[in-house]
Amino acid sequence: MATARKTSARKPKKCADCGGKGETAETVRVGSRKMRETADRQAALCLTCFGTGEAPTT
Repeated sequence: MATARKTSARKPKKCADCGGKGETAETVRVGSRKMRETADRQAALCLTCFGTGEAPTT
């Protein structure tokens, strides 16, 4: 009797922009005209992978 082949599940590739985390850090800007950058940072959704952390397939 032949044994059944087991296929290994492939790990999805990590997104290059966010490193597989699904979010990036954006600099906080203040002011209406000059838009001065502050030292503060805030989390933002990665627009390349839409927060999944997996590299998009084309």
